[in-house]
Amino acid sequence: MADCVPDLVATARGDMKATLVIRGGTLVNVISGEILPDMSVAVQGARIAYVGRDVSHTIGEHTRIIEAKGKYIAPGLLDGHCHIESTQMKVSEFARAVLPSGTTGGFFDPHEISNVLGLRGLRLMLDEARTTPMAAYMQVASCVPSTHPGLETTGAYIGPEEVAEALSWGPDMIGLGEVMNFPGVVYGDETMIGEIQATLRAGKVADGHFTWAADDWRLPAYAASGVTGDHECVTKEDVVERLRLGMYAKMRQGSAWHDVAETIKACTELGLDTRRMMLVTDDRSSESLLKEGHMDFVVRLAISQGVKPVTAFQMATINTAERFGVARDIGAVIPGNIADIILLDGRLADVRVGMTIAAGQVVAENGKMTAVWDTFTYPEEALNTVKLEANIQPRDLELAAPIMEGTIGARVIHVTENHVETKETHVQVNVQGGKVVLPATGEVCKIAVLERHKQTGNRAVALVGGIGFIAPAAIAMTVAHDSHNLLIIGNDDALMAEAGNRVIRMQGGVAVVTNEGVTEFPLRIAGLMSVEPFEVVAEQSAAVSEALQSAGCTLNNAFMTLSLLALVVIPELRLSDIGLVRISAEGIERVTLFDDEPAAD
Repeated sequence: MADCVPDLVATARGDMKATLVIRGGTLVNVISGEILPDMSVAVQGARIAYVGRDVSHTIGEHTRIIEAKGKYIAPGLLDGHCHIESTQMKVSEFARAVLPSGTTGGFFDPHEISNVLGLRGLRLMLDEARTTPMAAYMQVASCVPSTHPGLETTGAYIGPEEVAEALSWGPDMIGLGEVMNFPGVVYGDETMIGEIQATLRAGKVADGHFTWAADDWRLPAYAASGVTGDHECVTKEDVVERLRLGMYAKMRQGSAWHDVAETIKACTELGLDTRRMMLVTDDRSSESLLKEGHMDFVVRLAISQGVKPVTAFQMATINTAERFGVARDIGAVIPGNIADIILLDGRLADVRVGMTIAAGQVVAENGKMTAVWDTFTYPEEALNTVKLEANIQPRDLELAAPIMEGTIGARVIHVTENHVETKETHVQVNVQGGKVVLPATGEVCKIAVLERHKQTGNRAVALVGGIGFIAPAAIAMTVAHDSHNLLIIGNDDALMAEAGNRVIRMQGGVAVVTNEGVTEFPLRIAGLMSVEPFEVVAEQSAAVSEALQSAGCTLNNAFMTLSLLALVVIPELRLSDIGLVRISAEGIERVTLFDDEPAAD
């Protein structure tokens, strides 16, 4: 901003003419909480020079004038916690998808690509983000791996030295991504503590991920580390306890996890101060972006739950900017700030975005992009990351039992629809010839994780419930948070093997295989993101959803829900390439599949 001061002041005086004027709209002032009629905004270059009822003195021969009568003028929306890779789009296509719906910036945690390619992957996403008009602030992935190598195998490692290096890349490296190894922080793990210290020494902020109960005595210990924001809020009590400790409570509405309706009650029912409440998406699929929108959808939802419109906008603009220490640049339509502005048609509560202005330039109108920029190309090393041979055999997916014949009790990962957590359940399974035999259309399926980064040969097979397949079917994917090994789920070993081999041959992606056919969704960039345009990605993602539904898996946003079944830091039970992992109030531990087996190491 310092470099812009002379021109901004000269424009505010009228000595220099504005490059853009928005005239005669109703201003959503998220600083004062007011709705102000008949207001205008004068812009000089990328920043706002003047806000008032009369900006005629700033208008010159070459000033672009946008008439805003009958429209609301609001700051561009900000996503305070998002993983771009979870849209299966690269950064520039994500920008194309969200700018027309009013998202002008966000705080992105690229720990998906970081678990595959390390700092090199993070740098590629940062460089691509810098080519777009979107205010993309990147965080350093804190958990690569999410726990430690004894529980999972990743493609890279990030520790305190790597965190310090990445945070030196520029002011758009904003802080430390969600610290998922919360037990490690609470109990003094040197790596986790060191990463937080490196962040604080760089003058940046650390984001959290705490899934123990809201009243757990260890939440204040976690907060003592310097972690000051957390998106793992699923109840109003979660919000309350974080606010009381000085943390920012992020209320999440992703495609497959719907937490706003409950968490927003901290505002609507309990009446808590909202200045540290934030609305975020975490993960939204390309399908959701196409059909529902991005942050505009989340703001509408909060309003529908009883939040005042201006308060909901604060939760998606100024609160978010203040949390990350960039309110001098973004988050409000005030003099000096970057001109990230949206114009809204109709009622404010409808959040109907008609125009998006980013850094003083009109980039989208009436739901369509008007701005273009150069294509960013990923190197070959990012396009060939699946280090597996496409020779998976059905026998590789068999489950050996500790008995030869009969039945035995076994743990099952049970999926919870619209929530990130799973439940640990126990069932009796049939054993024939020393192998588990499942009914073709029963409640329980197999789940397998094959290590795909370092050619370790690690392979784990377990049981999963709640999938819903009504016919022989399988899905394989390299989107398997957070280590992103090859994840295969199904009720037929042959179809599971075929699905896995197809994903390997694609060098990453998703394959759904049934007796009726095959649906493929290639994701060449790190096995996570497509090289295709937004519209193609949304179409291919929808095809995967339709194929799963046809096979009986009717979970909302099933692909996104299933992709979390290898994430070993979220309760209660998950599978990594090393084995079953249970997350409880006591911590994170390996457990056995069968009830009668000796305890895992």
